[in-house]
Amino acid sequence: MRKLALHWQILIAILLAVIVGSFVKSGTTEDFAPNIFGVSFIAIFDYIGSMFLNALKMIIVPLITSSIIVGVAGIGTGGNLGSLGGKTLLFYATTTLAAIIVGLIIINVVQPGISDGKPAGEILALEADTTDISAQVEGKGVGDVAEVFKRMVPANIVKAAADGQMLGLIFFAILFGYFMTHLAHQYAEPLFNFWNGVFHVMMSMTEFIMKFAPIGVFGLVAEVMATAGFSAAKPLAIFAVCVLIALLVHAFLTLPAMLRFIGRVKPYKTMAGASPAMLTAFSTASSSATLPITMDSVEDNIGVSNKISSFVLPLGATVNMNGTALYECAAAIFLAQAYGLDLSFGQQFAVVVIALLTSIGVAGVPSASLVAIAIILAAIGLPIEAIGVLMVFDRILDMCRTSINVWGDACCATIVARLSGEKTHVAIDDGEAEEEPA
Repeated sequence: MRKLALHWQILIAILLAVIVGSFVKSGTTEDFAPNIFGVSFIAIFDYIGSMFLNALKMIIVPLITSSIIVGVAGIGTGGNLGSLGGKTLLFYATTTLAAIIVGLIIINVVQPGISDGKPAGEILALEADTTDISAQVEGKGVGDVAEVFKRMVPANIVKAAADGQMLGLIFFAILFGYFMTHLAHQYAEPLFNFWNGVFHVMMSMTEFIMKFAPIGVFGLVAEVMATAGFSAAKPLAIFAVCVLIALLVHAFLTLPAMLRFIGRVKPYKTMAGASPAMLTAFSTASSSATLPITMDSVEDNIGVSNKISSFVLPLGATVNMNGTALYECAAAIFLAQAYGLDLSFGQQFAVVVIALLTSIGVAGVPSASLVAIAIILAAIGLPIEAIGVLMVFDRILDMCRTSINVWGDACCATIVARLSGEKTHVAIDDGEAEEEPA
């Protein structure tokens, strides 16, 4: 019998959690909570969800460290950090930053974490005390931009990892990977093999943990439903709509504008060429799994050479996560609003920087956004347990943002090809520059 795909398992778990959680809430009163052998169902749901979140927290430090070191070292030793690599990395950083800013603006304008003029934390059953959370955020010392950069250089890297200061750990991993490529071959090779081995072990552990995602998601969502009921759906639905709008703005305005004015190609003809890959990404929610179809679409439909696509697209599937970075940033700000926190410019800048870096560091990991959001929340002082409320709409948003990730990869490959002198099938000729609207 064919095994049910993980995303269907998660969707079924969410549906069951909504039903079971609602049933438990309907039987809960001030004096009685439905229980089994004296243990309340809400406590059981909390235990299951906490175990899953603890497993995710456990893999963060070694996963991030190894993935970034291997990624940076791999790029540096591949002989591609010249003109082609520079254009590619610059474009990926620019589009990811643009996506984050779009998401940040929409979340700040709409404020989905505020319900009827009050923080939605109580509605979402976020139990942590707001006063304690505010103290933690202030204690993080990100009140200004300069402090953010100061924290990128930790005095003790081991202590930084233990304290969850992921920005410093990411910066150290980038430096380590870069300077590793400058060693003599006899020293660099064993180091690379070691970190590559660690990375593959962590990937296997992540895949193992994600096999239990349906159970963990059931516990997280059931607890929210049993505590808050359907009242939690309103702010979460508004948040989901905000994310979808931000993704659409980035997909249909930001990236097409870059294609038109930088790449001098027809944006929507390019999108049509990339559509098979985008649809596959939507159904699989995996940029890496979609990579063969992305390369085929970009080469055959758009006309990018294999020389360009074979470098740009695999790199993009690893480091270019426009949609994921947008979602990470939006989720962190949404949860801060729900806790009643008014993040300063410096604190929001910290979210932007960490979202940009973590979108690179965890890009190839299944359910990468969960790991990345955990890093961002820890960095700005919010409880990682708050991730649980995001799980209700996470699957459909995951499918949407993965499509945007792949669309961003295709745009980069097209623009880099054009800047490298290639014609492509979608180029705008001088005589037809005004024919197609941008």
